[in-house]
Amino acid sequence: MSVLSCGQRDKEARQDLLKVGLVFDVGGKGDKSFNDAAYRGVSQAAAEFPLEFVEFEPGQDADRESGLRKLARGGYDLVIGVGFLFTDAINKVAQDFPDVHFACVDYDLKAGLEIPVNLVALKFREEEGSFLVGALAAMKSNTKTVGFVGGMDIPLIHKFEAGYRYGVQIEDPTVRVLVNYAGATGKAFDDPVKGKELALSQFNKGADIIFQAAGTTGLGVKEAALEKGGMVIWVDSNGNYLAPGTILTSMIKKVDVAVYETIASVVKERFQGGVREFGLKEDGVGYVVDEHNQGLISQVMIDRLEELKAKIIEGQIVVPSH
Repeated sequence: MSVLSCGQRDKEARQDLLKVGLVFDVGGKGDKSFNDAAYRGVSQAAAEFPLEFVEFEPGQDADRESGLRKLARGGYDLVIGVGFLFTDAINKVAQDFPDVHFACVDYDLKAGLEIPVNLVALKFREEEGSFLVGALAAMKSNTKTVGFVGGMDIPLIHKFEAGYRYGVQIEDPTVRVLVNYAGATGKAFDDPVKGKELALSQFNKGADIIFQAAGTTGLGVKEAALEKGGMVIWVDSNGNYLAPGTILTSMIKKVDVAVYETIASVVKERFQGGVREFGLKEDGVGYVVDEHNQGLISQVMIDRLEELKAKIIEGQIVVPSH
């Protein structure tokens, strides 16, 4: 466990600090994706508010609940679990500590599961951002074959696949989409060797662009693209800088914004439990064009993507989530 705070203070001043605990998902800090986005959100809040911050990386599945409980018992004002795997554990712990605020990124809205009033479920319409990068892949592909590599074969990652497929289909129905998943357990998000193996297979079958939604497994997809001369679409965070010329774009999921806004709501005493959802309309998902990939994406392509984005926001296009 490590601690960050906004500077040295005496004990009296420290009592005024908001205490925030962040428990990482599979892959941990340094994944250049999902977990790093959550960390950026807390870091931004720490730069703006009087904040003491502790981070915790679970070693085993059981560590999730014990980590949450340790932070709740330790007097933390807000405890954040990063990833759907926290759903059951954070629900239990939030009920046991009604005076502590909790947040769960990608909370799984299971049938019959009631969200405690002190817990906010941070959800994203990943399919909308994935639709846009799917349309871009269809525009950019020279082989008329693109790929998708998912991490764990679960409904959450199916949202990325469904949106991507639909974007490809709407833009060019003649483009083929190859799909593989890395596995059926949490390890599927932390297996770069498997990611490279799956991506090499797709490149060998004719794909020239692969969208990966796979955590650190995606690092293997990038390595395969560098080896085969293909392109990759990054996920969750802006990874364009990781391999300029190879990473076509990034389907960003603004976990950092959701985490920052949750912390700000506690600081300003405006915290509300329940579901908060982030899609294109809320600027919670999207694609990135910057100095690292601007030579890969023409203005004509950008104009088309913005046209599609507007249609989704206006409800003219409804993107499937499965």
